[in-house]
Amino acid sequence: MLGNWFKTGLLMAGIMALFGAVGLALGGGNGMLIALALGAATNLWAYWFSDTMVLKLYNAQEVDGASAPQLYAMVTELAQRANIPMPRVYIIDEAQPNAFATGRNPEHAAIAATTGILQLLSAAELRGVLAHELAHVKHRDILTSTISASMAGAISTLANFGLFFGGSRDGDNRNPFLAILVMILAPIAAMLIQLAISRSREFDADRGGAEISGDPRSLASALAKIEHYARGVPLAAAESHPTTAHLMIINPLTSHGIAGLFSTHPSTQERVDRLLAMAR
Repeated sequence: MLGNWFKTGLLMAGIMALFGAVGLALGGGNGMLIALALGAATNLWAYWFSDTMVLKLYNAQEVDGASAPQLYAMVTELAQRANIPMPRVYIIDEAQPNAFATGRNPEHAAIAATTGILQLLSAAELRGVLAHELAHVKHRDILTSTISASMAGAISTLANFGLFFGGSRDGDNRNPFLAILVMILAPIAAMLIQLAISRSREFDADRGGAEISGDPRSLASALAKIEHYARGVPLAAAESHPTTAHLMIINPLTSHGIAGLFSTHPSTQERVDRLLAMAR
């Protein structure tokens, strides 16, 4: 728990530093002060509301035992096995098979699954996926991942609206080439911050999910299936907001452009191999 609080604090500090650097490059001293104030406000907002924002981006609809009895019962059983509070459960009406967890702590957590994953997977495979997401909740890394999604998007917006800081830099003419360079590099730097915290989380959640479900083979089978089908089925919200891609159990981006170069997920085959090794 302390490790994840430390990582969250380090993430927020890194984001603040990046905000300040972008503001300094684009608007000098005044720009840096404005950017730091914006960064502090964004940090506070992200802590309390980033999970709500992500669920709205994906148009996730909350369900209960009456509207989705099988899914809800499965999450209930697995949450009891994991010894964590029952999270809110959401369904996303999208064909791509995928799922994610979000929230600021186990007491305020949510799990969302697409209609595609509910149709594709067997009951045992779906149980493995839900256990993986509950492992994220139990490990308390959902706050870090959700905050990084909203903050990376904020940095991209800050860079793209660099002209907000005015036409001068502490009385001197601003270098337009520097501004353009910052507008290009800032979103990449934000994505690299996500990379630094995302890859190891998936291995840990795979292992934790296998322990919660007691069935590493089914989780391995689910990952292989999702990887195969997700490649050719776009997920509109993820393509529009690639900074949220790391939340998903499998990378949802079908793009082969620059977003595809910075995958926030480790190799699916390596994840499958590790799970099968656990089973053996």
